[in-house]
Amino acid sequence: MGNNRFLIFLASFMTLVAAGMGFGIRGALLGPWSEQYGFTQTELGLISGGGLIGFGLIIIAVCLFVDRIGYKPLLVAAFVAHILSAVLTFSATPVFNAYGKDATFYCLSAGMWLFAIGNGLCEASINPLVATLYPNKKTHYLNILHAGWPAGLIIGALCALASGVVQWEILLGLFLVPTFIYGAITVSQRFPVPESRAAGVSVGEMFATLASPILLFLFFLHACVGYVELGTDSWIQNITNNILVGQGLYLFIYASAIMFVLRFFAGPIVERINPIGLLFISAVCGCIGLYLISIGDQAWWIWMAVTIYGVGKTFLWPTMLGVIGERYPKGGSLAMGLTGGIGMLSAGALGTPIIGFEQDYYASAQLKEKAPAAYERYEAANENVLFGGALEVKGLDGQKKGVLLDFDKEKNESAPGMTLANEVKLLKDKGLYEGPTTPEAVAAESEISKNARENLKSLESWWATTGSPHADADLPAVGSANTYGGRMALRLTALVPAFLAASYLLLWLYFAATGGYKQKHLHSEEGKGEEYTGGVEGPVR
Repeated sequence: MGNNRFLIFLASFMTLVAAGMGFGIRGALLGPWSEQYGFTQTELGLISGGGLIGFGLIIIAVCLFVDRIGYKPLLVAAFVAHILSAVLTFSATPVFNAYGKDATFYCLSAGMWLFAIGNGLCEASINPLVATLYPNKKTHYLNILHAGWPAGLIIGALCALASGVVQWEILLGLFLVPTFIYGAITVSQRFPVPESRAAGVSVGEMFATLASPILLFLFFLHACVGYVELGTDSWIQNITNNILVGQGLYLFIYASAIMFVLRFFAGPIVERINPIGLLFISAVCGCIGLYLISIGDQAWWIWMAVTIYGVGKTFLWPTMLGVIGERYPKGGSLAMGLTGGIGMLSAGALGTPIIGFEQDYYASAQLKEKAPAAYERYEAANENVLFGGALEVKGLDGQKKGVLLDFDKEKNESAPGMTLANEVKLLKDKGLYEGPTTPEAVAAESEISKNARENLKSLESWWATTGSPHADADLPAVGSANTYGGRMALRLTALVPAFLAASYLLLWLYFAATGGYKQKHLHSEEGKGEEYTGGVEGPVR
């Protein structure tokens, strides 16, 4: 077996390319899956829900054992999980034809969770692995490593442009290209012993590191980073598309391209200003960018604001990992794994739902104030509740709003959409609109299929009697409220990087008062750590 540091780093990079592609392409497939298998939006949300939260839980669960198990076995397990996730997902159509919609739902859900498990195993391994490979340039190479994520998002977003034209299995299968690359390299290479293990750091010492107040504060700050970066990314394309119709996807690709390019230049920047200074500047840019997006109308303004936002979020995640790796090397994979897991959990459990809640709150408030009759027509039947009822709001009904926006698409002959009329026609063509016609078929019909059909018929009736007669007047009011909700959510989210900037300034003052920011090493000589990496002769697996 070989022992090539560059190839091991390339394999680590490719795991993030695969993860980014998989997330991006799966997001584009929700529409085709809805049309092909008849899923509701709730069902689609449940299928995709195994993403960020599952990602974070796996990282935290595995980081306890990385230094004991080693990097290679975990990456091999990740490779197997990614392959199995593809196999299960590709089985959706045969399963649908043989067993129906319910079985397909579980098939796709299991595929998504396996994908999240593979991603979590990779993230728990590659961050401490790269810190071991490059012990004296951790921040620089962790930034380069995490350029793989926006690279995957870009490729996935470009693939999204072909959804509906190319068979979805072919699109999704593209994520297997980087998967097989990292799998082949992993199998063929010897991997270094984890840095902390090679230095004789015990599990007890790793846990003792977690008692540091500064490290605990850094964990909290990384939760904020996850909220503002990944949480916002879950919504930014939709929000900017409402502001600049038809340009949301291109703005997302552009911001991801900024991240991809700039992460290669973290090293030279850190040489001039330490990592805390880089984090401070990044947080300031992120705050300004989000605020400018929230108040802009013209195309040039939004593109400028997205540029500033893209620059701001570029360095936050990997530089935080670098700081923790440099300042707390005894924490090993435990400290770095907890950092990544906390960030992912914050994004999935806090960032995405809270930003969605804020959109509902402000959109419904504006529509209720400016067009109360329209609000009564489009208000949701039930309140959205977060944190056990601590936050409650009755937003706008997504299905009714979607029918209204599809009405606008039909009028303007813009981007094609799955309109209500098309959905009704699809059911009628399949002979499913009136439901089962025999007692046996009625007994065999699933509750999900029955509810979906009845919901569609109810929606059709509502549109004919209530929505359509007022559509011309309701469309501008509902559209304006929808955009306003997104703007206000971004404006509130901008407070998070503002808090981060203030916190990084406090950290800079703390380090200045205690001798300055300096990287800590597990070895007596600064360069001696190289002998524990895969780049030279030394202990390897």
